[in-house]
Amino acid sequence: MFETEDHQHLRETVRAYAASEIAPRVARMESSQAVDVETSTSIARQGWIGVTIPREYGGMGAGHLAKTIVIEELARVSGAMGAMVQASQLGTAKMLHFGTEEQKRRWLPPIATGECLPTIAVTEPGSGGNVLDMEATAHREGDEWVLNGRKVYVGNSHIGHVHGIVVRTGPKAKRSRSLTAFLVEHDRPGLRLVPYEPCLGLHGFSFGDLILEDVRVPTANMIGGEGDGLDVAYSSSVLYGRPNLTAVALGIHQALLDETIAFAKQRHRRGAPLTKLSTIEQRIGQIQQRVMTSRTLAYQAVHMLDHGLPCDDELVVAKQYGVESLWESALAAMKIHAAAALRRDRPIERLVRDAFHIDAPAGTGDIQLHRLAESALDTSKGQWSRRFAHSTALHPPSKPSTTTQEDAA
Repeated sequence: MFETEDHQHLRETVRAYAASEIAPRVARMESSQAVDVETSTSIARQGWIGVTIPREYGGMGAGHLAKTIVIEELARVSGAMGAMVQASQLGTAKMLHFGTEEQKRRWLPPIATGECLPTIAVTEPGSGGNVLDMEATAHREGDEWVLNGRKVYVGNSHIGHVHGIVVRTGPKAKRSRSLTAFLVEHDRPGLRLVPYEPCLGLHGFSFGDLILEDVRVPTANMIGGEGDGLDVAYSSSVLYGRPNLTAVALGIHQALLDETIAFAKQRHRRGAPLTKLSTIEQRIGQIQQRVMTSRTLAYQAVHMLDHGLPCDDELVVAKQYGVESLWESALAAMKIHAAAALRRDRPIERLVRDAFHIDAPAGTGDIQLHRLAESALDTSKGQWSRRFAHSTALHPPSKPSTTTQEDAA
């Protein structure tokens, strides 16, 4: 319905790569639980981080549906590597939406070729999803800004080359205009990584913390203007974070279905496969239904992004349903596998753990429902897609909106 021949060819390419290059490494990622720099670098060198980067900057210029397919197919084999690509895309968004021409010329080409992995660092221990409560600060000294604070849950933290860090540059009383974003190279003096601790799932992916201690960056490293930090953070989260995480969830969901079908066909009871049991058949049918619905919602939302159309609600629904339905399917798959689901020699155990990582980033399910309620009640402050979708659209509308927006997500 939404895919072209180019999309289908891209899917075949990514699927073949994932099967031959990533699948053999999954067991090692699981056993070591260490950040897999080698596999991440190999994927980046395929050029897929640059899937939405315009061709003039060395990217594929293929759009958001293509991005979704890339992440989905990688996550189908390894949720960790799907997460790695989605986090890199999130780091790219801020440059596409707010970067100066000089910043784009400097950073986008190496990102597109896989030589540079970007991140975005917004969340803090005391603020969570409420970005306006952050405590990290920056003050200006001449032609430099000096950054201090701590960022947590940074995707690609330990493999990123340039971090997009949002900090406070004004008083909290100013609310939305008190935050500013900076590009901070990973080797800047004063920037250090907290030793990495493995999480519940997504083994191989880095999801760690950064500490800033008098980190000096030139004014040229400011992305957007002073006070644009909230817009940088929210536009990246809404227009890239939500669809990207939806794609990771979709890949894991499809893998969960594939694995459950294979198990039910292989395992026999009283001379017949489990698929002959009506309860098993019903559960597999429900998982299939959820996967199909999730894919339709995901593809519809990014199709709208590719056409520069307002679609904040569609992005919210795709992520909220994609995550919730994945969890329902994970429970059903566990019931079908029974005790076998608890053994680490089966993929189902890994898939279930990975599924629990997708909800919180870019807004929990409760936040998504809150945004939908705002839209239904006509109390939202506008749509980020109306403001920025045209910047990466393959088929932009004739006259993109320039509506201003504050405090929206």
